[in-house]
Amino acid sequence: MNWHKETIIIPTRGKALYSITDQVKSCIHRWQINEGMCYLYIQHTSASLLISESYDPSAKQDLEAFMERLAPENQAWHRHTLEGPDDSPSHMRAMVTHTSENIPIENGRLCLGTWQGIYLFEHRTDPHRRKILIRGLAIT
Repeated sequence: MNWHKETIIIPTRGKALYSITDQVKSCIHRWQINEGMCYLYIQHTSASLLISESYDPSAKQDLEAFMERLAPENQAWHRHTLEGPDDSPSHMRAMVTHTSENIPIENGRLCLGTWQGIYLFEHRTDPHRRKILIRGLAIT
């Protein structure tokens, strides 16, 4: 077995879903992993990772709108607002999503479904530079 490691930095422009599928596929291709696993981990508490619909842009818009309704800003009961009105809601959004994803690799390709894509979900209003650890385990 071989273990491959890389860290990618994704610049965000505020709250939204950012596709990282191509960057992850690029790592797997560069590492020449034919069979194995891909592990993704985001080192932040106000952003997350997600595998979701990647074909129809309206699905992305609906997911973003859902999060706005699920954890809205400027609620009277929010206490954690040191960094602004998006502080508490960003952590709530991260709590109901994921900090990691695991994807099998077969025949040199990620085993994503036909319409699946990998996303960084930015939960903060301001731009950030998000760090994602990509690990690949090649089974030989």
